[in-house]
Amino acid sequence: MKPDLNTAIQPLVVGLNAVIFAASEGELKVLVTESLEGGEPALPFGPFDPSAHRTFEIGLREWVRGQTGFELGYVEQLYTFGDRGREAPLAALAGAQDARVLSVGYLGLTPDARPLNNTDAHWDSWTRFFPWEDHRCGRPTILTQVIEPALRSWCDEAAAPGRRAARFDRVRVTFGLDGALWNEERALDRYELLYEAGLVAEAGRDRGEANTAPDGMGVAMASDHRRILATALSRLRGKIKYRAVVFELMSDSFTLSDLQRVVESVSGFPLHKQNFRRALDRAGFVAGTGRVESQTGGRPAELYRFARENMTAGAALGLSIPRAKES
Repeated sequence: MKPDLNTAIQPLVVGLNAVIFAASEGELKVLVTESLEGGEPALPFGPFDPSAHRTFEIGLREWVRGQTGFELGYVEQLYTFGDRGREAPLAALAGAQDARVLSVGYLGLTPDARPLNNTDAHWDSWTRFFPWEDHRCGRPTILTQVIEPALRSWCDEAAAPGRRAARFDRVRVTFGLDGALWNEERALDRYELLYEAGLVAEAGRDRGEANTAPDGMGVAMASDHRRILATALSRLRGKIKYRAVVFELMSDSFTLSDLQRVVESVSGFPLHKQNFRRALDRAGFVAGTGRVESQTGGRPAELYRFARENMTAGAALGLSIPRAKES
């Protein structure tokens, strides 16, 4: 069937979003801005201007600089987000409230959560948005006491037995229930399942309904920015296993304990110290600098650097991250 050329065409806005991670004292932080009406934190974002921006990345860097005062370093394209219903607040910012918004998301990494000159922007721990993802001190209480019972009830609400079984199988695999293993790379799958079950605040907001999310389910974000953040967290957790990108979060010199803490913060679970260091030795990722860090509260620790020169063909490209115990 031919399209009706007389039908009004909905305006389209191309937006740019950035998830920028930094390491601060061994903790993974994300850059957020709170300059929007309504007070919900948002990722740095803005519309792409084809007349002013030669490339998407140039436009992204300008928006991040303008909204946060931060200069982007390492950046890679993350995903394109175009679901209907995600227009606010980007369409309003572009002056086209009735527009459909297509956003190109980017992942940025920096070794320093340095101070910002914009009072509306700050570095925040990713765990505030996804408290169920942090297993460094064991399985989170919010997971065992709130999420798991709520998801089991949600499964039971399905009318047909087959539907109930399909729901539970999805919940079991995604959240590591009843003997299934917890896969840290499925952070996005978990957020989307919680959204579908109405267990995060954005679900009720987007449906124009009352918020029925339990307390403690993390900080809601503007538009679909928490979904974008979950996408970036999943990407980073997977990518450190096959690319040495974790060193984009490290300073020029660091202790092996510093590196382990950052990897633990990214992955969300504790590592086996000896096995982690053996894997580093085998891969040749780090080299000693001949200097020590004396401000460790104990024995002086040797400082290392990323041995970029060892990243040759056939060498290990990502980190082995052996867990200290099952999460």
